[in-house]
Parts: sequence; structure tokens; C-alpha cells
Amino acid sequence: MFKILKYSFYDLIRSRWSFVYLLFYLMLGSVLLFLNNDLSKAVITLMNVIIILVPLIGTIFGVMYYYNSKEFTELLLAQPIKRSTIFIGQYLGVALSLSLSLIIGLGIPFVLYGLFQSNEIWDFVLLLITGLFLTLIFTALAFNIALYNENRIKGFSYAILAWLFMAVIYDGLFLMSLIAFQSYPLDSFSITATMFNPIDLSRILILLKLDISALLGYTGAVFQKFFGTGFGLLLSTSALSVWVLLPVFNMYRKCRKKDF
Repeated sequence: MFKILKYSFYDLIRSRWSFVYLLFYLMLGSVLLFLNNDLSKAVITLMNVIIILVPLIGTIFGVMYYYNSKEFTELLLAQPIKRSTIFIGQYLGVALSLSLSLIIGLGIPFVLYGLFQSNEIWDFVLLLITGLFLTLIFTALAFNIALYNENRIKGFSYAILAWLFMAVIYDGLFLMSLIAFQSYPLDSFSITATMFNPIDLSRILILLKLDISALLGYTGAVFQKFFGTGFGLLLSTSALSVWVLLPVFNMYRKCRKKDF
């Protein structure tokens, strides 16, 4: 698996799209720090960008890499190599290359600005951790969608639809549910519904760490009471880990049974 991972990683690192992705975050971090002149405000602005953009990029890159490397993958399948080793190695190569671009692109301007001498270092670290989780999750989902759809158009369509549902549609349905059943106790429902969407869960964790959960109103108080505790933080991290492991396990199961 390590050799497949290394090949996929180096292949993507040399890709111009990886450089574009890295340069985008490098410029974004530099511009935000130049305009805001405040690390805390820059972190808040970055949260809104990362929560939406990282899942989208992970989804597109995952699907694109699967389809573009299909001929090479079929060549590997003809060799005495386990199928799970091939696909999980490729998945890790894509996810790690995107994660490295995110860390380096955002890390350089913040470190140069004096991140290690600032109190916002842990907020920034949490931002990067949630970005890494979202990269791993949505890249895995993209590989799963591609494995189930040989047609490229369908694969790209379903991948974008999955991102759109979790980034936009799910929030709308969640809000409508809160409004429709506002006369009922919704504490447990709000927490459970948040667990079923990694984007919402990541957003809540960052908002609570930045102490701006009051922007969420009543639900903010509920989330603060639960996710603000050590147990809540552990449970939310575990939920994000499950969001990574389940697609990877399904990928492992599907590639062993799939007829190539």
C-alpha cells in the first residue's frame, strides 16, 4: 500500500492543480492578514471559506483522480496486488496531498505573521484539523461515488450533488425542522442532526472554540452546553473519525466485489 500511496502522492504533488490549490490558500491567508491585521478575524473568515471549499475540492479531486487514473488502475489490477491496497493507497495519496497543500498554504503566511507568539494558535490548529478531517471525509466519499458509477458524467454529478446536499440543502432542511417543531424540545434532535453532517459538525466546533456561539441563538446555547464539554469534544471528534472510517471501509468492501 505504501508504494501505491507514494506514487499517487508524488503524482499529485507534481500536478499543476496541487500548486494552484496551494497558491490559492497562500494568497488567501496573506490577503486576509493584510486586510484584517488581526489573526482572530482572519481565522473567522477562513472558517467560512474552509468549511465550504475544502469539501468541494476534496470531492472534485477524488472523482477526477479516480477516473483519470482508471487505465493505470486496471494495469495494477492485473498484477498480484490486493485490490484494497490499490484503492486505499490511491485514496490516501490524494487526501494527503490535498491536506499538505492546505497546511503549507495557510501555515506559511500565519507563521510569518507571528502565529506562535499569538493566543490564536490553538484556534488556527483546530481550523486546520477540521480542514484535514473534511478532506479525508469528502475524498473518501468521492472515491465511493466513483466506484459505484462507471459513467464519468454520473459520477461527477452525484459527487457535486452530495457536496451540495451537505453544504447547503441539509442546513435548509435542518432549519425548517427547527421552525416547524419549535414548540417541542429539540435539544437532542439538534445535536443528533449535527452529527449526521460533517460540515455542520466542523462549523459548530470552530464557532464554539472562537466563543461566538451566541450567533446561533438558542441552538448555540445547546451546542455550547454539549460540545463545549470535554465529553462533547471527544464525541464530536469520534463522530468525524467515524465519518472517515465508514466510507473507507465501504471502499474496501466494494473494491473487493466489483467486477473491473
